[in-house]
Amino acid sequence: MDIRIKDIIQLLDTHAPQVYSESYDNPGLLCGNPGWKATGALICLDSIESVIDEAIQLGCNLVIAHHPVIFSGLKKITGKTYIERTIIKAIKNDIAIYAIHTNLDNITDGVNRMIGERLKLKNLKILRPMKNRLTKLVTFCPGTNLEEVKRALFTAGAGNIGNYSECSFIVEGTGTFKGNEKSNPFVGEKDKRHSEPESRIEVIFESRLENSIMKALRAAHPYEEIAFYLTTLNNEFQVVGSGMSGDLEKPMDEMAFLNYLYKKMNATVIRHTSLTGNIISKVAICGGAGSFLLNDAINADCQVFITSDFKYHQFFDADRKILITDIGHYESEQYTGELIYNLIRNNLPKFALHLTKQVTNPVHYYYQHGH
Repeated sequence: MDIRIKDIIQLLDTHAPQVYSESYDNPGLLCGNPGWKATGALICLDSIESVIDEAIQLGCNLVIAHHPVIFSGLKKITGKTYIERTIIKAIKNDIAIYAIHTNLDNITDGVNRMIGERLKLKNLKILRPMKNRLTKLVTFCPGTNLEEVKRALFTAGAGNIGNYSECSFIVEGTGTFKGNEKSNPFVGEKDKRHSEPESRIEVIFESRLENSIMKALRAAHPYEEIAFYLTTLNNEFQVVGSGMSGDLEKPMDEMAFLNYLYKKMNATVIRHTSLTGNIISKVAICGGAGSFLLNDAINADCQVFITSDFKYHQFFDADRKILITDIGHYESEQYTGELIYNLIRNNLPKFALHLTKQVTNPVHYYYQHGH
């Protein structure tokens, strides 16, 4: 059976739906045809020219990157910038580029969990859960059809709350209706008001599933006209959002933790704020640039925040309430390729899959030894 690029995309989108990406982001297929037969995939953090060259050498026509090489609109493609040269080379060699970025950051089993697991953190949970990502459906059906309708809704993905599934609230009551001469009522007669024992069903679902939920409702519901209400909820969606927090297996002092972090994350250098004297037991993490989560980390009673790309004046914002540790953008996301690789390999064990051998980190460090 041929594997198409769209099959790989569907697999990745199912694991990390693009609707979970941030508004500024640009995930998805950046160039190429989803209908192409996939000859192999090369996984990388940054899809730059050298990675495209590597894909050509390996015979791969799909490059899967964490960072989108096209982040904002391109008005010209003349080869003047590294972005334009990368896209030109990919197009000339029929290579598709796909990016899975903040949507992979924002899921429970994503980039931040991988960091947490490397640090052996326990009780991992989202640091800043997303809001307005849940919808409540209220509908009504005859009591005799209650189980059939509930089963259809649950199968379509409704009723999942955290670690629980098939969650609903049912209220029994009486519905009334009168069909006109053009109606075809499931119960009752035309032009006569009818009273029917009905069940009010309330379920919550991820808003992105609305089309499939409503399709399932219409297929399972016996009525010609279905009464329902949809409401967007402001509730926090606990399994999707920015950053994560977790507990160390054993608390340690700050210097011991810095040494532990340096080794576990294979860091080259760690920039950090002044030591607070606190014992580290609870840790906040955010792969990539995470300064926007500093207050969330403090409010979650974390003693340390691991991330990257903090600016000079932002270090002052710690105000001795927390230890900021900036390990570098590339360093914080260097294991993301393994995450993507394992996801695809576990589902498509025979597909030609490669991790790039290119070190795409654009930041280098100079050390003057002996001084």
